[in-house]
Amino acid sequence: MTKSRLEDILKHVHHWSSRQNFRGYNKHDGLNSPLLRLLLGWGKWPRIIAIQSVMRSPINIRPLVGIKKTYNPKGLALFIQSFFDLYHATSDYQYLVAAQSLLDLLTEIKSPGQWSGNCWGYHYPWQDPGFYAPTNTPNAVVTSFVCEAFLDGYKVTGNTAYLDTVASAIEFFLCDLTILKDTPDELCLAYMPLPMSMRVMDVSILIGAVIARYSRYSGSTKYREKADRLVRYVVNQQTDYAAWFYTDPPQDSHITHDNYHTGFILDGLARYMAATDDKGYTNCYRSGLEYYAKHLFNSNGSPRWMNDKDYPHDIHGSAQGIITFSRHQAEYPGLAEKIAMWAVTNMYHKEGRFYYQETPFYKKRFTLLRWCNAWMFRALAGFYRHLPTDETHRVSN
Repeated sequence: MTKSRLEDILKHVHHWSSRQNFRGYNKHDGLNSPLLRLLLGWGKWPRIIAIQSVMRSPINIRPLVGIKKTYNPKGLALFIQSFFDLYHATSDYQYLVAAQSLLDLLTEIKSPGQWSGNCWGYHYPWQDPGFYAPTNTPNAVVTSFVCEAFLDGYKVTGNTAYLDTVASAIEFFLCDLTILKDTPDELCLAYMPLPMSMRVMDVSILIGAVIARYSRYSGSTKYREKADRLVRYVVNQQTDYAAWFYTDPPQDSHITHDNYHTGFILDGLARYMAATDDKGYTNCYRSGLEYYAKHLFNSNGSPRWMNDKDYPHDIHGSAQGIITFSRHQAEYPGLAEKIAMWAVTNMYHKEGRFYYQETPFYKKRFTLLRWCNAWMFRALAGFYRHLPTDETHRVSN
């Protein structure tokens, strides 16, 4: 992909997304439909049917059933990190201003309620087989991504208010989330502050990475021991063939080794090691990276859904692969670009948006702002930042 082509895509994705005011549809937002909520929103399985029907439709039926576009805090965090990447690459002040503006917005839309600290969730109710979460119920993954954006903000600007925001969120992680395992060596926290028993692998390492980075920037050792145990728990679940199951134990979910959660774990481990200067997990990381490259991407750069299931090719998987392998262009030459080229060739619309999924028979050609554009903007901005210095230049807007 030429630099000019990459710059053009970044420009158009930025403009298309900003024209939406960074609001969009979401993968699981079916219960934001007043019609479906009236007809199916009264019990666990009808709610699941409503959500799954909207999510699995080959066309975007959300406008037809009255679902409105909303902010997604995780999506906003991804755009913020993208702007910081572009600021680093171009020194263009507009990207710094854009990032700070969205950080202010995140502060305004945090989850209301009596929580121990700052936290964020989705702006729609969510029924899972194991829980029901009302609108704005905070969760660990969204909050960890938001924290990473604030940590990036502190690193770039030195604004201690951003660091204070993360310190508050750590109190949410450690005080409000259900503790699923707590031993002298390992700590595992739940996805939400709700009664639940499922141990989802990426949750603990994402939190551990946030705490490690906070500890590094603040100079505080208050939480460091918990970060170590959170990360060690996840590392210890790596299989003898270098993969991670989605849950512990594996039979708690039909998901085996999927694409983007594998990337989450690897990226979380990379951030933890960088923040702590702990190289003890290097072999674990390198072997996991090799598994990710070999088993979760096809030879043409398309993302596999899971290690044992090719389709659907999901744009989120493409984005995650670009993010992870952009950092490893020496070890995996050309892989990040191959994944990016497949996504741009097969899943990009010239007006500045990415499609959702490709199946063996058709493409879902609609755009979910966080799932599609925010992730791919984050991926391509990171790829651009990691180009050799003499190959980057100003992205015109």
